[in-house]
Amino acid sequence: MLLTITTTHQPATDLGYLLHKHPERCQSFVLSFGKAHIFYSEASTHLCTAALLLDVDAVKLVRGRGTFVGQYVSDRPYVASSFLSVAIAQVFSTALAGRCKDKPELAQIPIPLVARLPVLPCWGGEEFLRQLFEPLGYSVSAQGHLLDENFPEWGQSHYYTVELQHTLPLSELLSHLYVLIPVLDDEKHYWVGDEEVEKLLRHGEGWLAGHPAREQITKRYLKRQGHLTRAALAQLMEEENLDPDGVEEQHTQEEAAVEKPLSLNQQRLNAVVAALKKHGAKRVIDLGCAQGNLLKILLKDSFFEQILGVDVSYRSLEIAKERLDRLRLPRDRWNRLQLIQGALTYQDKRLKGYDAATVIEVIEHLDLSRIQAFERVLFEVAQPKTIVLTTPNIEYNVRFENLPAGRLRHKDHRFEWTREEFQSWANTVAKRFGYKVEFQPVGIEDSEVGSPTQMGVFSRNS
Repeated sequence: MLLTITTTHQPATDLGYLLHKHPERCQSFVLSFGKAHIFYSEASTHLCTAALLLDVDAVKLVRGRGTFVGQYVSDRPYVASSFLSVAIAQVFSTALAGRCKDKPELAQIPIPLVARLPVLPCWGGEEFLRQLFEPLGYSVSAQGHLLDENFPEWGQSHYYTVELQHTLPLSELLSHLYVLIPVLDDEKHYWVGDEEVEKLLRHGEGWLAGHPAREQITKRYLKRQGHLTRAALAQLMEEENLDPDGVEEQHTQEEAAVEKPLSLNQQRLNAVVAALKKHGAKRVIDLGCAQGNLLKILLKDSFFEQILGVDVSYRSLEIAKERLDRLRLPRDRWNRLQLIQGALTYQDKRLKGYDAATVIEVIEHLDLSRIQAFERVLFEVAQPKTIVLTTPNIEYNVRFENLPAGRLRHKDHRFEWTREEFQSWANTVAKRFGYKVEFQPVGIEDSEVGSPTQMGVFSRNS
């Protein structure tokens, strides 16, 4: 059983620091079911590949369980399974936890990574494999294998050679593999109890709650034990809905109070709608629609023919629907609107085919390590002709009298960009994905610190 992890991060040998395994040494570890061997097939400044080879003792697995020969005929020594997850947790424990003793900052940085699994069982086929990894931002390559090359009429097996490519922190890659390999195999070699719920929530933190296949992942990971599955899903739902139920609403009100003297929210919405009309966008997605402020304007305007509101929070979508219901619009207007739950860092085919996407005061709520996943979801997968994105200008914060020095406008903001930082990011993304971008100030522009909100309007190159 083999797993290789490759990076082209410079210097590529930093992978050794992250894994806490020296590239010039071959190391072996005794496990309860066999041995794990760590070695590097290549280690240069430009390319580094670490290999985890798992030698599962098939005899040890069945010792004491009887003597019939069928027990010794098993695919377990040769395929990626829960044995590999256990090995990852034991021999890469520090890397899985997101720690790096010698270069602590490196553990949090997204780096280009390729994970290769020569034999991965995929019960559910290639489609299910893609449903698990593509929403997380991975490029997936899968090669199926015949049951027997000498008898092609027997058809395909459920084994695949899989390559997963992404730019993300190494700890996230290991967490995804730890959880999803047993899910694809739909089996675990050990007894599953309450402790497994805790493991699932710990290793799924930050990505599982919003994953489109979270119910299937949870059910398979917990070996379809109903009471454990229900307990895990309940906690995931609680994690997802915590902010919209109270804390997030309070923080949003605090942000609105800071900006209220400028009527900034209405100026933002007006600027976004004007940009949409200028670019002739009649079919619009509002990503991170929250409680429907923009949706309300679009729905009342007959110029817009199709409107999709997307938010990670079911509670926010419920509030949006309640508010929009009060408009008492004709039925034909309502037929233009759809509300769906979805996360901005998970690939979703439902977002394709629209003229424009709006992202209003949303990107600053994402962890910086998730920005690249967001870029791919929006610019590569959804790929609308026009993208209108707004975000606070941190330089302007000194002009808000009721905002303490050094504080961001919203307690959930992970960052706020200067004008230079925003424009640098936007220009880089536009070039990478085949767009051009124009920048517009929103709100009264200060000669020293600029406008309170900065807006980028991206247009896809024809």
